[in-house]
Amino acid sequence: MPRFAANLSMLFAELPFMQRFAAARAAGFEAVECQFPYAHSTDELAQALRTNGLRQVLLNLPAGNWEAGERGIACHPQRVAEFQDGVEQAMRYATVLACPQVNCLAGIVPPGADSAEVHHTLIGNLRHAAARLQTAGIRLLIEPINTYDIPGFFLNRTAQALTILDEVGSDNLRIQYDVYHAQRMEGELANTLRRHLSRIGHIQVADNPGRHEPGTGEINYAWLFQHIDAIGYDGWVGCEYKPLAGTDAGLGWRMEIGS
Repeated sequence: MPRFAANLSMLFAELPFMQRFAAARAAGFEAVECQFPYAHSTDELAQALRTNGLRQVLLNLPAGNWEAGERGIACHPQRVAEFQDGVEQAMRYATVLACPQVNCLAGIVPPGADSAEVHHTLIGNLRHAAARLQTAGIRLLIEPINTYDIPGFFLNRTAQALTILDEVGSDNLRIQYDVYHAQRMEGELANTLRRHLSRIGHIQVADNPGRHEPGTGEINYAWLFQHIDAIGYDGWVGCEYKPLAGTDAGLGWRMEIGS
């Protein structure tokens, strides 16, 4: 079965963030990921990883004002300098935490923005970020996100992400394939994973509807996890879901369908 990483932005949310590392280790996880670690210093995060024997396998680039509803700025023509500053910040964090991959959220298309300019901005930002991160041995990812949860999100389908990879033209850019978002936008999970595995750098899971634990919805995760192994995926699978009734209470799926 795949190797699972706890997403500390969504799991163990009943605890303060810095206590979630110990909770993840106690629950049997050997790796963690998170969306945005920047409220905490690299020193305290690195110490939490060392103390609990955990690996940091993913974090996101800064994504603008999250509390105000922003979901990334990579496609925003007027914020290129801010994006580039975020690349530097993410690279510092990933380097200290020995985190091999960083995810870039394309963002919601700004109101009234020219579509061609938005696309051109994203491509330019991704070229910059992929090249800059490559100097530190860190891979860049882009993630299609469903437009039911985030209306107006620029990057929302696998085919679109593949086209962007081709246009950017960097061997340091891959897709973050979130099964939940893919199920909502396009389905065809197994064949998409198999066909494009060489261009997928990371997988995340949640069930649909509700974005809860695997096994709570319509996706046949018992079969899909076997398929992920069968096609040769050897990376981590991030558990980025909203627990129905507390994280520990909902972890039974790992024994029932995930092991």
